[in-house]
Order: sequence, then C-alpha cells, then structure tokens
Amino acid sequence: MDHAPAGEYLGTRLRHLLDLLEGDVARVYTDLGLPDFRPRYTPVIRLVHTRGPLSIRDLADTIGVTHSAVSQTVNQMRRDGLVDLKPGDDARRRIVHLTDHARALLPTLDAEWTATTAAARDLDADLPYPLTALVDATLRALGEKPMRDRIHDRM
Repeated sequence: MDHAPAGEYLGTRLRHLLDLLEGDVARVYTDLGLPDFRPRYTPVIRLVHTRGPLSIRDLADTIGVTHSAVSQTVNQMRRDGLVDLKPGDDARRRIVHLTDHARALLPTLDAEWTATTAAARDLDADLPYPLTALVDATLRALGEKPMRDRIHDRM
C-alpha cells in the first residue's frame, strides 16, 4: 500500500485513524450488549460519577474539548436516558447529573475503560513513537501556534 508523503492528506488520514479507533471501541460496546452506546459518553459518565454533578463547561475543560462538543454529547446522552440536566446557580449554566440507568452501567464501563486504557498502552508500545505522547505534543504545539498561522506563514 502506498503512503502519502508526510503532510499530504493529513486531515483525511487523521480522520481515518480516529474512525478506526472509535469504530472498534463502539464495536466493543456492542459486544458488551450496549449497541447504541457511544464511546464519547464514557468520559462524561466517569467524570460525573467521580466528581459529582458538573457543568458542561467544567466537563469540556476537563476532557479537553470544546463546550459545543460536550453540549452536543450531553444532549444526546439526555435523549438516551443517561443524564439529566438541571439549572446551576447561574440560569445559563446547565449541570449534568447521572441517571440510575447510567449508574447501572458503571461496572461495565469501568471494565471497558480499564481494558481500553491497557490496549492503548499496547498500541503505544507497538509504535515507533507513543501515539498518546505525540497527540499531547501536537496539541501543545498547535496551542502555541495554530495551524492557520502555520499555513499563512507558508503562503
């Protein structure tokens, strides 16, 4: 199989990598009897379980994604009966609470999380550079100088 030269089709290849990783995790949930459960739900459930009810902003900041991404995920989780949203001190803040249904899934989700974390370490060991370290370094570098600036520097 031919590989694109470094930098070419980077976004497409990264999306493909993410699709492979998320697709397999989603299939594990199906294997566990949770065919409609989405991998992005687990960090939310784990954080609210360990820290107690949290705002969408706090979840976004802790997970390291946008407020919009967590808001969309939480709204889907509400539709799926996994969380309830209640107003916070400030009416604009919505606080995420787990439902009994989500709490019932915790033993299964904890086992999956432990196995997935170990599998990620195995993957890192099979690579010339640990993917987790490379992703962290890439996020730091883009935080210091966004891709947009890098592109403009080259134009």
